[in-house]
Amino acid sequence: MLSTQVARRLVTLLFGRLDGRTASWSVTRDLMARYFPGEYSVIAPGAELVPRPHSNERELVEILYCAEEERGALRLFLRALRRLPPHLPWQATVWSRLPGGEPAVPIARAIRDRVRFIGPEHGSEAQHLARADIVVMASAGITPAPQLPFRAMAGGAVPVAARLPQYEEALADGDRGLLFEPRDTDTLAAQLARLVGDSTLRDQLRRRIVKLHPQLEWSRVADQFEELYGRIAARRHGPGKVTLRRRLESRPLIHVDLHMHTDHSHDCATPVPRLLETARDRGLGAIAVTDHNEISGALEARKRADGIKVIVAEEVKTADQGEVIGLFIEEKIQRGLTLEETIAEIRRQGGLVYIPHPFDRMHSVPDYEHLLHVVEDIDAIEVFNPRVAMKSFNEEAARFAAKYRIPAGAGSDSHVPQGLGSVKIAMRDFDGPEEFLESLRDADIIRRRQSLLYVQALKLIQTKAPGAAPRQSRRPTRRSTRRTRRRGNK
Repeated sequence: MLSTQVARRLVTLLFGRLDGRTASWSVTRDLMARYFPGEYSVIAPGAELVPRPHSNERELVEILYCAEEERGALRLFLRALRRLPPHLPWQATVWSRLPGGEPAVPIARAIRDRVRFIGPEHGSEAQHLARADIVVMASAGITPAPQLPFRAMAGGAVPVAARLPQYEEALADGDRGLLFEPRDTDTLAAQLARLVGDSTLRDQLRRRIVKLHPQLEWSRVADQFEELYGRIAARRHGPGKVTLRRRLESRPLIHVDLHMHTDHSHDCATPVPRLLETARDRGLGAIAVTDHNEISGALEARKRADGIKVIVAEEVKTADQGEVIGLFIEEKIQRGLTLEETIAEIRRQGGLVYIPHPFDRMHSVPDYEHLLHVVEDIDAIEVFNPRVAMKSFNEEAARFAAKYRIPAGAGSDSHVPQGLGSVKIAMRDFDGPEEFLESLRDADIIRRRQSLLYVQALKLIQTKAPGAAPRQSRRPTRRSTRRTRRRGNK
């Protein structure tokens, strides 16, 4: 089902939201990484150790087959028993989880007295594994039982298994048991004959298996999962600078909008003076001007600002991993860099890394996996953006921020004056990026109901409609320059 074209999109979305991935086998890891790329930790399954019963040396070697594989594997096992030399001292048990113990396949007359079929009423699988000398796994790959080798070794039995990737990995490519090619009756019979006839070989393999017992316990599995969780949890952000936050408590509260655009963005027609006037009318004490791939609008706003604090910022388009906002920067960052390179450039300028609308699939956004790679470098995440089409996108952002203890921000993402301040943050007044970040940790987000359709319609009218106000983007300036040059050439 995972590989179907219908289900794959849903599964890819699910897998893309995982903070850690595990697989029980290397082959499973490789297969999953092929279709759903990512980092997988291989954690082999465990087994309950069962003490072997104390008894004198038995006359007959006990061979056990647990009927968990496809029926063809059982037939192969019985055919191999028929080919064992008659003088060898063995008896075989076929254990099934189903009650009744009736043979599922015909048994040859030659071995009928040596083979018995039993069910759970005759004891649990673990009890029979602890009594067995040899356990056979004969699947051709149709319905293997990949955990059975571990349970067999936990019971102290020697596994004999078909060369399937999971079985080979469990038996360390033959170091912990014997292997044979799938569907190869003759080789299976030969391997059984070796073990039945050579007690020294059985004891040698059993000693290796007993040394392995501490690695088979479920406590080892729990330790590995706990270690994996510890690595993931260690990526959570710390509590910040508590002493600085206490000092900021005496500062007045101001309202802040961390995401807006001016006519220096290609898709906005709001002049800087109009933006500042509207911000003052809305009672904003600070704004972050985040034009697309440009800081000229923010620099102009800071120069013209009167009674309002302006954070120079830029919403930078990365090569293929969405957009990143650099707060408190002074130099324009070129678009088209990788996510890591963009973050490094923000850091070089002493700015803060702010991720806007991180899970809005209508915008250009970083994938969840990309965010995980840089989660330690993210200073703040926009957890509320009124322009997203579905509120679940904001909810995902809030969960991610809470999970990794990243300060939560919000902004109107306004492209028209009417949208400014539709969401704002109530936070302590600040001076510089350090105080801003600590103040943001204790901030409250205030939302104002506003129709997304209404705001989008205003944006379209102001930027696309005939007679729309000219924007301050440099593209028209270059065209005007070219026209002037052409007239001069004439």
